[in-house]
Amino acid sequence: MIYLVAIICPPLALLFKGKIFQMILNGILWGLSVIMFVFSFGFLGPLTFPVWIVTIIWAILVVKGANDDERTQQIVDAIKLKD
Repeated sequence: MIYLVAIICPPLALLFKGKIFQMILNGILWGLSVIMFVFSFGFLGPLTFPVWIVTIIWAILVVKGANDDERTQQIVDAIKLKD
């Protein structure tokens, strides 16, 4: 589900994972791409889609990394309880 949020609204997915600084940077890029899409600024129009894709990929990678970190921490905690 979080990956769907990362595709639709990348900064929101980063916020849900607690990555505030990355959310701010991603939000700036994503916001600029949305503004460029809405107003289609002349020569900047063709840059809209690639910037949007970069923000989506960025959010997906950060969400995957955060999920991996959580899973690793659960394994470490389970090992500590076993000892």
